[in-house]
Amino acid sequence: MNAKNAFLGIDVGSISTKAVIIDDSNAMLAQEYIWTEGNPIGAVKKLLGLLEKQFDRDAWQIVGVGATGSARRMVGSIVGATIVKNEITAHAVGTTTFHPEVRTILEIGGQDSKIILVENGIAVDYAMNTLCAAGTGAFLSSQARRLGIEVEEMGHYALQSTHPTMIAARCTVFAESDLVHKIQMGHPREDIIAGVCRAVASNYLNNVGKGKKICSPVVFQGGVSKNIGVVRAFEDLLRCSVIVDENGHLMGAMGAAILAKRSLKRTLFDFSVEKMEFVTRERGCGGCSNNCEVICVYRNGVLIDFWGNRCERGAARA
Repeated sequence: MNAKNAFLGIDVGSISTKAVIIDDSNAMLAQEYIWTEGNPIGAVKKLLGLLEKQFDRDAWQIVGVGATGSARRMVGSIVGATIVKNEITAHAVGTTTFHPEVRTILEIGGQDSKIILVENGIAVDYAMNTLCAAGTGAFLSSQARRLGIEVEEMGHYALQSTHPTMIAARCTVFAESDLVHKIQMGHPREDIIAGVCRAVASNYLNNVGKGKKICSPVVFQGGVSKNIGVVRAFEDLLRCSVIVDENGHLMGAMGAAILAKRSLKRTLFDFSVEKMEFVTRERGCGGCSNNCEVICVYRNGVLIDFWGNRCERGAARA
């Protein structure tokens, strides 16, 4: 029996690393979501080990690999990706595949967030957060610890509130200071948590979404989309329903896998990279006035890829 084609998509971010394996009809054959823990190479190797346990090699063969996320270039080199794309493209492709009528994509992850505007299935505009983290998952996690609850419980508490506390949402420092003040004032916990969820949504719209025309249908994805309190806050502020895909936290990886499927380039992927040793090093070129910082990736001591050079002198010295 001949194995059918499958496609792997990997999304490596600063907080979490995600991957999916799909078939020709975009059905998921395997999926994983783990913490990056400051070690993207280690996270990818661990992720592949977990995926391999779910994957039926007798029935399927992976013939295309897509990589996205903040560490996409390095990860793409390690896994031999057939296509490497930025997060905007991957999220847009993944979301429009499953929600073809979408006009606005809201995405909030652990340390970053983005908005993507779509027209006729094509991303036409986008924006990402810059310095402020008050509209991200990291902010929610830190406030959950302050309040003595698990971050996964915040949405449950928020829905119990009938009078959300007003929390300053201009930036992390102001929000945390105001939160402490409201705790000391004796505001009920559920009202404070509802206020925090609303502050995240408000900060996002006032910063990432500033100047953007947000049109319905709206799809909310990323890890924070699992917080029903934030979902409800967006619906109140936008005055429209917000769609949350059950696999929204995997949408970047899904988009990468779909892009790999669409690509004409093919390769056989066999999971062997999880047992290999990878090292990255940064080298100052010094070959010309550009003084490029060249990033080199080694597999078992052999150079397999490099980037950062702006001329061929940097390539020669890598």
